Amino acid sequence: MPKGVPETVPDDGLTTRKRRRLPVLAVHTGAGKGKSTAAFGMAMRAWNAGLDVAVFQFVKSAKWKVGEENSMLALGGLNRDTGAGGPVQWHKMGQGWSWIQRGDDAVEDHAESARAGWAEITRRLAAQEHDFYVLDEFTYPLHWGWIDTDEVVETLRNRPGTQHVVITGRYAPQALIEAADLVTEMTKIKHPMDAGRKGQKGIEW
Repeated sequence: MPKGVPETVPDDGLTTRKRRRLPVLAVHTGAGKGKSTAAFGMAMRAWNAGLDVAVFQFVKSAKWKVGEENSMLALGGLNRDTGAGGPVQWHKMGQGWSWIQRGDDAVEDHAESARAGWAEITRRLAAQEHDFYVLDEFTYPLHWGWIDTDEVVETLRNRPGTQHVVITGRYAPQALIEAADLVTEMTKIKHPMDAGRKGQKGIEW
């Protein structure tokens, strides 16, 4: 695709303008670093275009603060204060799922929490509540069998409107890859951890 020009154009009766408005399902998978980073970079582009952005993190603890979260929420605040960009929501599995009512002493069931998160996303997709969704590390609940992959694929294929969805994580199921419009596999060539170096501020978080 030199200079962003498609090699072939389908005979689908759509104009270039209409084809540019089609919803995109993207999957970032593989063992290399950068899957979530790339998704959040896309989310920043979506924000700049005025799209309503919602991030759902399926593995990271609700107590774990990441740099992208603070940056995106700051952009959401800028939207509220000045009208620039678009709205931003950020949710993390567990206590970060604000729609789940739990007692303070409740024991966390990760599989149940993941299913509750997906149920909420399904509801929001049906209602077209957002324009751009990041389902961060969502491949793991699928890989572990917590959430049914066929149900996810069917829901995403049949989502109404022009809602974009980006899914990250290793072990993306083949059915999800086949349903996606954009699939990128991150392949590790070298990593600082290979030399015994731990995660660094400003690089991993």
